[in-house]
Parts: sequence; C-alpha cells; structure tokens
Amino acid sequence: MADWLSENSPISRKNAAEAVFDELRSAIVSGRIEVGTRLPSETHLAKSYGVSRPVIREALRSLQTLGMTQTRTGSGTFVTTSAPSANLSYSGYSARDLIEARPFIEVPAAGWAALRRSAQQASSMLQLCDDMDAEEDPHRWVTLDSEFHMLLAKASGNAVFEKIVTDARDALMQQSELVNMMASRRLASNREHRAIAIAVDAGSQEDASRAMEIHLGQVKQVVTDIIGANQTLR
Repeated sequence: MADWLSENSPISRKNAAEAVFDELRSAIVSGRIEVGTRLPSETHLAKSYGVSRPVIREALRSLQTLGMTQTRTGSGTFVTTSAPSANLSYSGYSARDLIEARPFIEVPAAGWAALRRSAQQASSMLQLCDDMDAEEDPHRWVTLDSEFHMLLAKASGNAVFEKIVTDARDALMQQSELVNMMASRRLASNREHRAIAIAVDAGSQEDASRAMEIHLGQVKQVVTDIIGANQTLR
C-alpha cells in the first residue's frame, strides 16, 4: 500500500510518539511520502510501527500542527506540504504571539512567585520537576509541563498573569508538545524547569526571572529553527 512504510522497522516503546513523528516527517520532507498522499489508517500505521493507536494519533497531531498534513472527516489524513507552515498556530494563537508575549508574562511571574509563593506551592513545583524527570510518556509530560507553568503563574499572586496563562493553556500545551517532538528537548527542559523551581523555593526573584528567561529563550530558538527566523518574528 505504501512503499515507504515497508522500509520501517518497529519503533521502541520509549519516546515512541517522537520516533514515529520523526520518521513520518522525514519521509514527507525527503519526498518519500509525496504531497497529496493519503496516509494509511491509524490501525495500519500502529501495526507497521509496532505501537498503539494513541501513539500514532499523537504523532499525526503534531504533523497537523506543523501544517504538513490535514485530516478530512470521512476521508483520512493527507500530506499537504513538505515544509512546516509559515503560519504556525496553536488554538488561535500564532507562534509569534506566544514568542512575543510569554517573556512579558512568565518572566515577571517567576520573579514574583519567588517572593510570594507559599511553602506548599514551592514544594509542589519541586515535586512536578521530579514527576517530569520520571515521566517518559510525551503526552503526560506535556500535561505536567502545563501544570508547572499554571502553578507558577498562580504563585506569582498576580491574577492577571494567572488568567493569561490559564486562557492560553491549550496553546501552550500544543507548543510544548511540538517543541519536544521536534527537538527532543524534554531532558533540557526538565533542567530548566528545575532551575526555576529551585530559585522560587529559595526566594530569589532575580534568579527565578533569569531562569525563566533562559527557558523561554530556548523554546524560542527551537520554534525559530522549525519555521525560520523571518517567519517567526515577522
């Protein structure tokens, strides 16, 4: 049914969604899967890669977020382009929206959290870091990542910061999922989150703000690499 699929070997269970995503994306970019091709069903892909359908669904969702595929109800998933969309967006927010806004929200929020957090909030942030270190499932990790940023905004004691992060939660989760799919950044991101949590726990406004600035800078770099600096910052 698909020559490119017959070349694949079963994917290992660890980081399976990333592996499937990377294989499909590489096949599309290289032209092994041509634009206009209808991808095999989730069931067929799952069997070929030796993974579950949720793993396939997660990989396909990231391809669609990149704008490389489109799912048509009743027809299947089709390859629409061999390059990521220049108009990358998540739940109504563009990549540019998040890149420009997050430093003005989450950097000061981290600083205020260091001064205002409760002992329980500080403890919960550190526990979330432990949970992220131990988590191997990409989707669950993204949820923990979201919980960390939500808790940090709440700990800032600023209702505006908290509301903005809450309202943008779905978009932030989609961005996090894509960034970690594309760049396998979970380990580095874990270290960055822990640096933030340690600074907040220590009550250091300067260190917490700086740690968040570094974290967001790394996210920005990955997004820029995905769709190009000119497209991201335009």
